[in-house]
Amino acid sequence: MANSTGVRMLPVAISDDVRIYCPENGRFSFFNSPYPAHHSFSAIDVYPSGRFGHIAPSPVSGVIAGIRWVECPSGRGFKSSTHDCVIIVRSSENPKRLIKILHVDPIVNIGDRIEPGDDLGRLIRSGFFDFWTDPHIHVEVRKPSDPIRARGGLQLERLMDLHDHGDLQNELKGLIIKCKPEYSLIDVYGDLKFGLHVEVDGKLGILDAGIPHYGRFGIHMTSHQIKGEVMLCGKRIGRVMSVHANMCIAKCSDVKFSVNGRNVGLSLYIYPHLRPLIKIVPKKPGALNLKESQEVTINIEA
Repeated sequence: MANSTGVRMLPVAISDDVRIYCPENGRFSFFNSPYPAHHSFSAIDVYPSGRFGHIAPSPVSGVIAGIRWVECPSGRGFKSSTHDCVIIVRSSENPKRLIKILHVDPIVNIGDRIEPGDDLGRLIRSGFFDFWTDPHIHVEVRKPSDPIRARGGLQLERLMDLHDHGDLQNELKGLIIKCKPEYSLIDVYGDLKFGLHVEVDGKLGILDAGIPHYGRFGIHMTSHQIKGEVMLCGKRIGRVMSVHANMCIAKCSDVKFSVNGRNVGLSLYIYPHLRPLIKIVPKKPGALNLKESQEVTINIEA
């Protein structure tokens, strides 16, 4: 298959010897979603750098085993596809496992062999998305007897090493580098290598979250012994609920974020290579009157 993007793919997750890849110039998230699989360590969203309609690189290696179109709700305040696509791939690394892929309009056919980075299809703006959701590829590893359901995926482990991380932030202050009605992106001052850092029981972790709007959030750690309170800029934002491998899920405390007096949500990801950015999500499109190159502070009330 063709690889029109030419981007290098990095292994970022694994389950039963099935590796999942992310473009070097992209980002990924295990937990920044309301979808049930993201609450049980059994899904990852891979965000390539392209826009809706652009080519999606394959995040896995295998053979296309099935393609099924499903209806989805109409976009909540935005134009969306009326259908989403479920692509099923039989893993070449472990033929006893299938891979479920969502949100891609395939340009491949059943029986085609794909490798990480190969052209898989075009990125769909699904009606399942929120107004601020960027183009991404949803990936799960499944048993052949249960490939489709919203639940039932196998738990994943993060492969990417986060030991060489950045520093804790004392405040979330930086420059707006992109503005659109749906969200703004802020480049926070300081060393945010891989993502936004938090403290969990005295240990450093990296937030992977839609906070506070999803009610819970994920943290990537270097330790497997994870418990206790989660602190961001010295303020308590949640408490660890569940742990799997070197990741955990925490329940949000009664925390609020605001910019210029307006409440916002924060959308946070893991960046393998690029400088991490924080997505500021308004209550509704156009509710934030921000400008590019403007200096702003994200206030935390906890």
